[in-house]
Amino acid sequence: MIGLLIAIVSMVIVLSVVVTVHELGHYWAARACGVAIDRFSIGFGAPLVSWRDKRGVEWRIASIPLGGYVRFAGDENAASVPDQNDLDAMKREIADREGDAALKQYFHFKPVWQRAIIAAAGPIANFILAILVFAVMLVTIGDLKTQVIVNQVEPGSAAAAAGFRPADVIVRMDGRTVENYREVQSYVALRAKLPVRFTVQRAQQTLDLTATPVLVEQKDEIAGRVKVGRLGVALTGRGYLEKSSPLMAIPHATVQVWDMLKTIGFYLGRLVTGQLPADQISGIIGIGKTAGAVTQASVEGAPDLKTMIVRTVASQAILIASLSVSIGFMNLLPIPVLDGGHLLLYAYEAVFRRPLRADFQAAGFRAGLALILCFMLFAAWNDLNRYDVFKFIGGLFT
Repeated sequence: MIGLLIAIVSMVIVLSVVVTVHELGHYWAARACGVAIDRFSIGFGAPLVSWRDKRGVEWRIASIPLGGYVRFAGDENAASVPDQNDLDAMKREIADREGDAALKQYFHFKPVWQRAIIAAAGPIANFILAILVFAVMLVTIGDLKTQVIVNQVEPGSAAAAAGFRPADVIVRMDGRTVENYREVQSYVALRAKLPVRFTVQRAQQTLDLTATPVLVEQKDEIAGRVKVGRLGVALTGRGYLEKSSPLMAIPHATVQVWDMLKTIGFYLGRLVTGQLPADQISGIIGIGKTAGAVTQASVEGAPDLKTMIVRTVASQAILIASLSVSIGFMNLLPIPVLDGGHLLLYAYEAVFRRPLRADFQAAGFRAGLALILCFMLFAAWNDLNRYDVFKFIGGLFT
């Protein structure tokens, strides 16, 4: 029960931070464009706490802490982009009620480029959050650097077939420089059944070896049962933490976030094309499990309260940054309901000089919502299966 409570609390904290920053991106972009805002909500459902600021914006913390939203004045259309007939009717209603001057405060009457900026500001805020977190970590803690040395080669493995030997030093993978053993593990894990070209240093020689990781299922303490690419080597090497200067931390963190985005895109591409099994997709349960496990690992073994707090804050910050990149990326997908879907509609409007018809928008919104709900259910099923919940329940009745 304590573990479950830690997981729930950690998940709520992590998700709330990521979602709040995302929605603040929309909020501040809208404010910069002079858009009138009705509400800023952290969570959905009935409000637990609410208040209004001097601009008349209602700020609320709602009862279901699994998301959030910004509602603009006059935003009654589900897709946030009414068609031309709706716009004309809305314009007359607002002009009669508040005067023509009030029209410039409404989101729907802003130039399409401003609406696109507001839609993109949420994901951009997520990326900025991740960059700032990683930059702080690089300055205060540093980045792990190790010489990656092959300690053992498993007989019959992909590494053995490729010609790896103990004492080989891995210096590059597919042309990219290897800086620590974690890079090798994460890179190989996503490339099952794909040839990977390794550059190794063997005594005084530099050799190129090509290995094709095999797809295996293994048990992970945090992720449960996962299917990953496996090379078949044990790696070792003495490491150290290299700190960045405050001047270089932001550029280095930006590169780190960009690499994460490329990795997510690569992984998603392999899933869509069927090269990786879809049962590896994780959802809200996986996020909760990961958040709880990271928190528990930070607390256990801490020699004192100060160390425990520092470890917990650092681990949660890294988790927040990683999740922020993922949510920012997913929100840019061209699916109605998501920010990427809004951007697609604005692109249509920019090209054809008028919004898409309301019935098409409504149909797209319903299809997008159904797709997202199905994805969430599928991810939840995967999480329950990955953590052997079904086996546990079945065992209760045997």
